[in-house]
Amino acid sequence: MPRLFHLEWVQQQFATSDDVEEGLYLHRVVDREAGDLPDKSEAWDGRVARSVSLSSPRLGLATRLDLVEDGGDGTVVPVDYKKGHPNKDGKAWPSDRAQSLVQALLLREEGYAVERAEIWYAETRQRIHITVDDAALQDVTDTVTRAWRVASDPSAPPPLRDSPKCARCSLVGICLPDELDALQTPPKQRRPLKRLMAPILEGRPVYVTLQGAVVGVRSDRLEVRSSGELKASYRLIDVSQVCVFGNVTVSAQAVRTLLSRDVPVLWFSYGGWFSGIAEGLPGKNVDLRIAQFRASEQQQLEIARRMISGKIRNSRTMLRRNARAEIPRVGEQLKQLAIQAMQAESSQQLLGIEGAAARLYFGSFPAMVGRNSRVDVSDFQENGRTRRPPRDPLNALLSFCYTLLVKDLTVTLMGIGFDPYYGMFHKPRFGRPALALDLAEEFRSLVAESAVLQVLNNGEVGPRDFQRRAGGCMLEASGRKAVLRAYERRLDQEITHPQFGYKASYRRVMDIQARVLGAVMLGELDDYTAMVTR
Repeated sequence: MPRLFHLEWVQQQFATSDDVEEGLYLHRVVDREAGDLPDKSEAWDGRVARSVSLSSPRLGLATRLDLVEDGGDGTVVPVDYKKGHPNKDGKAWPSDRAQSLVQALLLREEGYAVERAEIWYAETRQRIHITVDDAALQDVTDTVTRAWRVASDPSAPPPLRDSPKCARCSLVGICLPDELDALQTPPKQRRPLKRLMAPILEGRPVYVTLQGAVVGVRSDRLEVRSSGELKASYRLIDVSQVCVFGNVTVSAQAVRTLLSRDVPVLWFSYGGWFSGIAEGLPGKNVDLRIAQFRASEQQQLEIARRMISGKIRNSRTMLRRNARAEIPRVGEQLKQLAIQAMQAESSQQLLGIEGAAARLYFGSFPAMVGRNSRVDVSDFQENGRTRRPPRDPLNALLSFCYTLLVKDLTVTLMGIGFDPYYGMFHKPRFGRPALALDLAEEFRSLVAESAVLQVLNNGEVGPRDFQRRAGGCMLEASGRKAVLRAYERRLDQEITHPQFGYKASYRRVMDIQARVLGAVMLGELDDYTAMVTR
């Protein structure tokens, strides 16, 4: 599977799954180093070495052997532990056999005599013997040569089509074989996908808004304390982000532990402005960033057209579904602007179309706020959409939810390997995550504005949840908590994906869209397809 090899070992993209976790648990015994390899001139006398690392600069190979045993007659036997079972013929799977032969090859490179290798399959509790002879070693050498050929190409091989192997692959949520195939098929010929075969395991963000709180780590749990009293505790495996607002301290131990687990720490001002992010080492997918920076102006414009057209179409759908009054004129104008966006001849023209659509949309936005709202939105009708600072409660809600959305997309893009500060539509500007803002256009109505309408129409926020000061309006702590709950509910809501036909949460759809954009950048897809609800 050349593509899997390229994704895992060239691009360094890894994802866990139930099978991976079971395999790691199985290896807990042999992963503990126990005994060095005796000198090849010494007698083994039944000795065993565990978790032995070997490498060969000449062959360009490195491996970690689970177990090396005395094979008798001056030979040694590498033993590899596997979670599953042999194939139906009772033999080792080709990939398992190749791995064992690589281990034998490296042992021979070190001067040890190896005549056989063994694989222990945990499911059937049996050892499968593999003969190590010149033909077998030549076979694995040819495989290594082909692997180096794949590794030397910056582009990953194409995904498999309709392969049963994909269903159990831990990287299927990154590779997206069925999704890429579907997007290359004309819409009328596209068949719905059965399901998202292996969704990436998702933790949940932890939001800390208690002023003076201290975030620490103890016994594989994230703890939030105030004046020494434990206020909240979460398993680290359940945490995807740590978001702190205002004067909250994150201990050095917590930062180090979180970064080692690829869990970013994000800082916000007390009022909710996204201030900064700490993450582990940057994404290793350098080829994606090279393609991102090399994108031509025409390619950037084409992607931006689709993003903005998708945004306008989603805004129109939002109004049609939620407005309390008939707005056929606005709906028709938005429809025409979405068509014009796809025909824009320059980024400046596209910016003008997007601005005209935003004015129409926000002019009708109060019509979606129902009678149950405890917040007066009449000021919004007079002010329109205002920022820095927002001048009324509705603008404060919109700004806060947009901040949360851009925060999540920034984290998603960085995890995939993009530079979130270099965009297609939004121009690079110091400190502005332009690409995250680009991708946010499709999700403003779907996620952020939907969360705003939920808290208003469900009566989850009221006048006391806002503070007016110096001509601006901001959320109080109680209001922020209500909005955070509504925003996370919206991300967890499942929808039927309009292009693929399976159910996925908005949280997962955002990740899929970012990966689709990556596939376009790397030439795996010809055109970008925006996320547009029906």
